[in-house]
Amino acid sequence: MNKFFKYPDAKQVLVSGDIHGDFRGIVFKLCVQYGLTDTLLIVAGDCGFGFEKPGYYESIYNLVADRLKKANNWIVFVRGNHDDPSYFNEEMVAFVRWRCVPDYSIIQACSHNILCVGGAVSIDRLQRQEENARRRERGHLQTAVWWPDEAPVYDEDAIDFIPVEYSIDTVITHTAPSFCELQHKQGLKSWSAMDPALIRDIDDERRTVDKIFNRLREQEHPIKRWIYGHFHRSWNGQREGVLFSMLDIEEFKEIPS
Repeated sequence: MNKFFKYPDAKQVLVSGDIHGDFRGIVFKLCVQYGLTDTLLIVAGDCGFGFEKPGYYESIYNLVADRLKKANNWIVFVRGNHDDPSYFNEEMVAFVRWRCVPDYSIIQACSHNILCVGGAVSIDRLQRQEENARRRERGHLQTAVWWPDEAPVYDEDAIDFIPVEYSIDTVITHTAPSFCELQHKQGLKSWSAMDPALIRDIDDERRTVDKIFNRLREQEHPIKRWIYGHFHRSWNGQREGVLFSMLDIEEFKEIPS
């Protein structure tokens, strides 16, 4: 079911594309390069949780916490396919200014109600499974490079039981509905030759997000924008009055107040 997170002191909300473990870099970009303050940044998946031992993420936070506090900024992480789902489902990283949120969490900030749903399918999952096996053989049991429950999940109840006071105007996912870019499958031929179920599973992934979109519309949520990452490209387009935005790696996009 839904979890709710409120950021009443944030004066603007930004969304970032994939960061792939560049935690210190994204804080530098937010607080120093752009000099932003009073800002909530939401990372739309492929954050990089699970590739290192759990203590690593706390140590990184300790290095950046003062900078975030001084600028009065916060970072929220949404699950990607290159993330260990347990960090999100179990809220294993839950600091005041730096936290992972479970799928179907709702974030309230700057008069927005933002629904977050993570997950996607890794095109190189077979190679990643092989690397996981090698890590287990070496006794590296606390880290991995792939997780079997990586795909997005359609949870109808989590949508149907959203309280009316949390009517959703913005959605952040890692992947996208099937009618959004990217739609072509260029570059997948070699991967699907090794992994015959890959194309089917990618199609299922996109159809899952279609279901989320359709159910939100059926429940009459006033969605104005939908932002996602995953494809390492930039694109904007509209459908049914909703602005869809695909973000490149570490690309920032503001959610207007």
